[in-house]
Amino acid sequence: MSTATNELTTTAAATGAGAPAPGATRAGTARLKFNVAVTADAARPDGSSIHGDLGLQRLSENGIAWSVLPSYTDPVPLADLAGVQAVLSLGHIAFDSRTVDHAPDLRLIARFGAGYETIDLDACTRAGVVVTNTPDAIRRPLAVAGLTLLLALSHKLLAKDRLTRTSDWGQREHYRGAPLVGQTVGIVGFGSVGAELARLLAPLGMKVVGNNRSGRHVEAAELGVELLGLNELLERSDYVVLCAALTPATEKLIDAAALARMKPSAYLINIGRGKLVDTDALREALRDGRIAGAGLDVFEPEPLLPDDELLTLDNVVLSPHSLCWTEDFTRDVAASAIASVLAVAAGERPANVLNPEVFATEAFAAKGA
Repeated sequence: MSTATNELTTTAAATGAGAPAPGATRAGTARLKFNVAVTADAARPDGSSIHGDLGLQRLSENGIAWSVLPSYTDPVPLADLAGVQAVLSLGHIAFDSRTVDHAPDLRLIARFGAGYETIDLDACTRAGVVVTNTPDAIRRPLAVAGLTLLLALSHKLLAKDRLTRTSDWGQREHYRGAPLVGQTVGIVGFGSVGAELARLLAPLGMKVVGNNRSGRHVEAAELGVELLGLNELLERSDYVVLCAALTPATEKLIDAAALARMKPSAYLINIGRGKLVDTDALREALRDGRIAGAGLDVFEPEPLLPDDELLTLDNVVLSPHSLCWTEDFTRDVAASAIASVLAVAAGERPANVLNPEVFATEAFAAKGA
């Protein structure tokens, strides 16, 4: 591990995060050296980040040493993980068997955010590495991001902004907004974010339908959300919002055939992952007017190339994978990720564990306090 900005070795503080993990020592009964590496893709050497204040002082206050990795390298060089017990991963750096199998001190990967498609959970489980994310903290900010794009599209905000800036008010009659009341919003990947978005849409008089792998969700009935097959959702929706996790099964889920099922008057909104959409097919559908428009916060690739046609289309609203970055987003997501670190350092099970079977492995027990 590179030289920490606040190298400390003290008694791990109790966090109240839950019951002790098997074989672990209850917080406060042993002096532990616990080092955290923060990935350099979104953080600077002093711990400041593009997201804002990560609250890393909480680690220092609890006797945990942290440092930002010396370079943004994907995957992380094994030498940088020597003596590191936890990684606070701020982005989409890969952690697969080639990394976790050769990081004997590593106990935790705390993912800042909800997505974890670049983390091999099976490999982490075999290596005795706990993986957590922050789904509760990201729920409201991401739902608001989806609503923001929906409203921008429905009111043709981008075109009206352009008309105002060019003093071309005479053209405003051609950009009347679309209705909201009675319109159908289809949420693909209906889970916690989708449920939050449904709550936000209810006062607008919009009908929400959803789709997910299981065909059920505990909040769907309470919110009046009908769960449909993907094809029916695409055919019925006036706005299609992508919230699905990226997996091999969902990559290019929205391809040319899926886009062809959408109404010509419908809009596609993607707040999930860029690879959920076949971007070539989307460009063609937008260019030919086979759908009304798109609101995109995520792309493939990121960032977009300077000559990408998406940058020139009037029926597209774009955001650089940051629409949900608000002060409360950073505060809550960072607090959740740091709580995972504090729990593991204290010998307790953290919340939001993605591979709970890890606690029964010999590899995890061998890394205990």
